[in-house]
Amino acid sequence: MFDLLCLTDRTLCREPFLDRVAAIAAARPAALILREKDLPEDQYQALAAQVMSLCRQAGVPCILHTFVEAARALGARAIHLPLPVLRTLSAGERAAFPALGASCHSVEEAREAVALGATYLTAGHVFATTCKAGLPGRGVEFLAQVCAAVPCPVYAIGGVGPENLPALAQAGAKGGCVRSPLMTCPDPGAYLRQWKEAAAHVL
Repeated sequence: MFDLLCLTDRTLCREPFLDRVAAIAAARPAALILREKDLPEDQYQALAAQVMSLCRQAGVPCILHTFVEAARALGARAIHLPLPVLRTLSAGERAAFPALGASCHSVEEAREAVALGATYLTAGHVFATTCKAGLPGRGVEFLAQVCAAVPCPVYAIGGVGPENLPALAQAGAKGGCVRSPLMTCPDPGAYLRQWKEAAAHVL
């Protein structure tokens, strides 16, 4: 199955953020990454406790982001880190997270992240995206190079949608990451159905 990882951004939500999280979790993405890097760590930890509870109820893995101390305090088993943060962790600190993700923007970064213990990667941005306005995407060839260079699952990020799943799958990606559409669409369940229907036809 071509998996969908949902990245959050509460600033995009029109309704209360936790209501949107509950709706997304009910639609069963492969995982939800709580990416709210603008929050102070104590506020992030308080929010993460609530989001982890909602995800547990829905049976959806919750991956925390950036804040290692908050993740440890909450007993989280999964975290996603920018590479500069991953570089600061000791081997023992990394071992506390059986699922350890890292963001990479080149083949060299991908190899370094794996050497530092990453169990999966996000690679991007692949296509043009509002998150990186004015910057061209690195393209599917870049994604294929990253997938070929590392032994772990790679998830495409940046401008990813149901319409480009065939190209991403052909490049070797395990799945894709979506932020804005799942934060803003009227019906997360309908969006996830589109994704799963597209995925079923490419693999």
